[in-house]
Amino acid sequence: MTGLLLTDALCERVRAARRVLVLTGSGVSAESGVPTFRDAQTGLWARYRPEALATPEAFARDPGLVWRWYQWRRQLVTRAEPNSAHRALVRWQALRPELVVVTQNVDGLHRRAGTRNLVELHGALDRYKCSRDQQPLDLAALQDSHVPPACPRCGAAVRPDVVWFGEILPQAELAAAHSAVQRCDLMLVVGTSGQVYPAAELPAMALDRGIPVVEVNPAETPLARSATHWLRADAGTALPALVGCLADPGGPPG
Repeated sequence: MTGLLLTDALCERVRAARRVLVLTGSGVSAESGVPTFRDAQTGLWARYRPEALATPEAFARDPGLVWRWYQWRRQLVTRAEPNSAHRALVRWQALRPELVVVTQNVDGLHRRAGTRNLVELHGALDRYKCSRDQQPLDLAALQDSHVPPACPRCGAAVRPDVVWFGEILPQAELAAAHSAVQRCDLMLVVGTSGQVYPAAELPAMALDRGIPVVEVNPAETPLARSATHWLRADAGTALPALVGCLADPGGPPG
């Protein structure tokens, strides 16, 4: 049981949906203690703007600085654990195997929780790629390196496999997200401001198809005005309650 009251209409939508799409943002990971992109600027990094570090130009200008910042962020994430929101999505997927999670987060917590059918739109802090040909590199030893190593194939600097400002999203992931929107019969938008494009376009695409969209966010966002349902709650409270609708066919949990 939770303290969140769900309407009969929302619970019925959850029970009826078979192809659920869940778009998640930083609000989901914040409950695991993962600082948001801008909140991570503490200690030695407080004098840097994140926008000045997360660009191809910054990496070209000072690859060691950018590399150390991302290694520091990766260490923060490594200490975090999946929370009740991540675990609720895993339970929901067990009951609705076609559920797809599209995340803007780069912390890998959905994967660590056991989520399948996962699209990491913005990449992941625990993955690396060549800065020249963008091909992924499976080099576990890089996790303890303090300088960007050379790509074993071409000698170019290795970089984090994340999307930087000024870069387009990986086309395979973006196509998978668009496909999920075209197939879903219910969409949830959880813990995201809905202002980072092109991910912010996905709820509008679903609404244009007549698909109900449920926003989960303790704060009002621009999407709240058009969402079919809006839960003013954090992800760790709302998602277990929604999964509870599937376990209780008699009505919503109180």
